[in-house]
Amino acid sequence: MQVKKQSQFEFIALMASLMSLVALSIDALLPALTQIGYSVGIENPTDNQLLITMIFLGLGFGQLIFGPLSDSFGRKPIIYSGFIVFIIASFICVTATSIEMMVFGRILQGIGLSAPRTISIAMVRDSYSGDYMARIMSFIVVIFILVPVVAPAIGKVLLDAYGWRFIFNSQLIYGAIIIFWLWKRQPETLKIEKRTSFTFDLFVKSAKEFFKYKQAVAFTLISGFITGSFMVYLSTTEHIFRNQYNLAEEFPLIFAGLAIGVGLATFLNGTLVMKFGMLNLVKVFTLIFTCISLIYCILFYGKPNPDIYTLVFFFGIQFFAIGFLFGNLRALAMQPIGHIAGMGAAINGFISTIMAVPIATYIGKFVTDTSLPLFIGFFVFGVLSLILLAIVNLKREL
Repeated sequence: MQVKKQSQFEFIALMASLMSLVALSIDALLPALTQIGYSVGIENPTDNQLLITMIFLGLGFGQLIFGPLSDSFGRKPIIYSGFIVFIIASFICVTATSIEMMVFGRILQGIGLSAPRTISIAMVRDSYSGDYMARIMSFIVVIFILVPVVAPAIGKVLLDAYGWRFIFNSQLIYGAIIIFWLWKRQPETLKIEKRTSFTFDLFVKSAKEFFKYKQAVAFTLISGFITGSFMVYLSTTEHIFRNQYNLAEEFPLIFAGLAIGVGLATFLNGTLVMKFGMLNLVKVFTLIFTCISLIYCILFYGKPNPDIYTLVFFFGIQFFAIGFLFGNLRALAMQPIGHIAGMGAAINGFISTIMAVPIATYIGKFVTDTSLPLFIGFFVFGVLSLILLAIVNLKREL
């Protein structure tokens, strides 16, 4: 039921809130990993990371379920269904007494959360297109990116006050508020005449349709490279600042500052994309991302870490560039596939997520004594992204 006409600001805020539930469910848990590990009988502390990585596994595969369903039955009913799965999964996590049960609950949480994550993007594509779609995505992503800045602090406060189980309960409360907001204020964005009949081979047909569009495939792959690069930073940043630089106390402030830099770039993109176009911005900032990585590798190859100010300077430029890439890459991938937006968002999210996890895992294991392997990885995947951009540009000219 919608009592008033929804404003564009409210639409952006609602879509960002739907996406932020994913970030909150991942990052708010970070301070409690050790305590949860004790509670469920984890003997090897490194296995605590399963509580984070397994939710990504669920997110990746869940998108392939809810994406095509939303193309057939509408966006809002499938988001409701996903949230029901998330509720069940959260209760499994809260009552878990073994690592197996907790891991199962986290995978199921990821599957449930894949519905709002994927379908919110499809709803944007239903409502907007072209550079204006990229503008809207930029404002949505800037809110989404800033959530990880505050989520660990929120998790720490809840952990100290009420214990780790209340972190899961708080996510349910937050999610329920967002779902009520969605029900009350957001009209269905997929009109009945644009829905596809649900059949058993709908996924296969939609996937074939997706892969017909080289632009969608290319920008999905680039998104995977950039997302993987950002994920390896997230997985190694604490080790770098805490162990390599002995900045355990300063780490939260450094992390927050770099995250704000990404958010600022994403916010600026909302204005600049209307002037220069999303493709031009992607070309420029992918080149910057790659060149900065190369410069760092040349300057510090075979040498110890530079001083902290130099490292933060290079990180700052890198992630400022990434801020211009996140929303634009997703928008460019979605641009030609508006007629299968739900399935298109699902495949886009699935491929980029599944690519990012092994990229982060592989590069991260080399980041032991210096941060150089991180920048080598940035450079390699920046070059691969530039190659794909050149291929897309060549095909456009032909």
